[in-house]
Amino acid sequence: MSSEWKRRARLFIQRFWQPTSACMTCMPGSWGNIMSLGHWAIALQTGLLTGLLAVCLTFTPAARFYGHRYGNALIVGLLTTIGDAYSHASHYRISYVEHFLTGAISALLTLAASYLFEDRARRLRAAWARVFG
Repeated sequence: MSSEWKRRARLFIQRFWQPTSACMTCMPGSWGNIMSLGHWAIALQTGLLTGLLAVCLTFTPAARFYGHRYGNALIVGLLTTIGDAYSHASHYRISYVEHFLTGAISALLTLAASYLFEDRARRLRAAWARVFG
């Protein structure tokens, strides 16, 4: 497998877990219904669609946004909003509030992951060493 396709596979996996986690967080009653198969099906569909859209963007000039921390978070937030809107209707009274909220949470997760996991998780390893010596 070429290095470009390995990068795309890694990008898909990253862009799959962030929207799935954000979707599970933003759906009403998600933490109370963490074992609900229906909630997981919607969240996995949102993550799958977002991951596929993210990989499709690697074939366009928009792929350069993935190289910047804030551009990456913006793109992932927008793609998650689109994926969530496609996956299901909003559960909230005002339409699209849940979709935009899911996109915002996904962007924040992406931003946090970029800080925590950069340089082979240097910050996490340093914190672990400080706590457990």
